[in-house]
Amino acid sequence: MYTEREIQQKFGKLAEIYPIIAIVGARQSGKTTFLKEQIKSLNASYLLFDDPDIRNLFDEDIKKFEIQNIEGKEISILDEVQYCKDAGIKLKYLADKGRKLWITSSSEIILGKEVLSFLVGRVSILKLYPFSLQEFLDAKNQKEMTETTLERQVWEHLTFGGYPKAVTIEDVEMKKTILKDLYDTMVLKDIARTFSIEDINSLENFSRYLALNIGNLISYESVSRDLKISFQTLKKYLDAMEKSYLITRVSPFFANKIKEITKQPKVYFVDTGLRNIISKTFEAEPSGELFENYVLSELIKLGFQPKYWRTKSKAEVDFVIEKGKEIIPIEVKTKAENIGKSMVSFIKEYKPKKAFVMFYKGEKRKIKIENCEVFFTNILELGKIN
Repeated sequence: MYTEREIQQKFGKLAEIYPIIAIVGARQSGKTTFLKEQIKSLNASYLLFDDPDIRNLFDEDIKKFEIQNIEGKEISILDEVQYCKDAGIKLKYLADKGRKLWITSSSEIILGKEVLSFLVGRVSILKLYPFSLQEFLDAKNQKEMTETTLERQVWEHLTFGGYPKAVTIEDVEMKKTILKDLYDTMVLKDIARTFSIEDINSLENFSRYLALNIGNLISYESVSRDLKISFQTLKKYLDAMEKSYLITRVSPFFANKIKEITKQPKVYFVDTGLRNIISKTFEAEPSGELFENYVLSELIKLGFQPKYWRTKSKAEVDFVIEKGKEIIPIEVKTKAENIGKSMVSFIKEYKPKKAFVMFYKGEKRKIKIENCEVFFTNILELGKIN
C-alpha cells in the first residue's frame, strides 16, 4: 500500500511552475515510488539510468534519446541521472524544448555547479528523506494511540529507521538484513563509486567510528590520529557521506555568525536505523545520544537546519532552530525532568519566546521561565514548531 509523503502538496504546486523537478535523497528513501505514484494517470515514461543502454544513448546523442524516450510523453522520469555525462547542459536542452522532466538522484553531486549552473530558473529541488514519524505511523495504519502505543512506535522507528522497505517488513531479523544490504549498497555504489573512494575498509571503519560517537564534537586531528586516516582523506569521507545522505553535520549557534563556520561540528546520522546497523547496537531502551540523533533526524525532515549551543563553560543546549528572526531552543531527554541549567542560561541570554523539551517518556506540560514558554512534549508534537 502506498504511503502519501509529506512533500506531496509542495511537489504538486512546484510541478505546475517548473519544467524540471529534482527529487534528491538517499537510496531507497522512496523517490521512485513517489514519482511513479504521480504518473499513474499520465502518459509518461520512466527511465532508470542504471540501465547502460539508456545511459549510453543519453551520453552519446541527446536528440536521439529525446526521440526514443521522451517524444510524445507528458512527463518523463529520469531516475539516478547523476551518472550521465554533461547532465546539466543536456537537461537544459530538454527543458528549453518544452519537455517536462522529473529527475532523481541519491547523491548531492547533481546539486553541484556542473549541473545546476545550466538549470537556473528551470528546476526546483525537493529532498525526500526516509519516512518521518508521521509517515511511519501512516504506513503502519496507526491512527489512534495511547502513550504506551506511541512509545512503542517511536522505539521501532528510531531502532530500525524510516526506510520504507524496512518499515513495511514485520520480521526483526529481516529488517536488519534490509538495513545491512542498504548500507552495503550505499557505501559501494553511492559513496565509493560516486566519489572515487578505493579504500572501502577505511571508509567503513570511519562510518562505524561516527556511529559510535553520534552527537559528539568532531576533532579532525583526533579522528585522523585514532584511525590513521590523513586529514584530507577524512574530509573527503565526511563530504562524500554527507552528500550521499548517510550523515549530517550540525554547526554551533552563535550570535556572531562568522564563528559558526570556524568551530567544531557535531555529526549525526540521517537515519537512526542505519546508524544502529553500522554500530551493531540495537537497544531495548534508547540511550540519550540515540534519542538525540532521532530528534535531529525528525527536525531535518521538517525542513529545519538545527544548530547546537555550547559555551566555553560547557553549558549546552542540544538544538537551536531559527525561524526568520525567531530563535527556538530544544532540549532532548529520554525522560521528562525539570529543565536543565543550560536551557535556563540560554533563555536568559537570548530571550526566546518559546522553548521545547522533547521526551521519549513523560507527561506533556508547560512552564514559564522569564517570558519564555517551555513546552515539555513528545516527539509527535515536533511538527507544531512549524
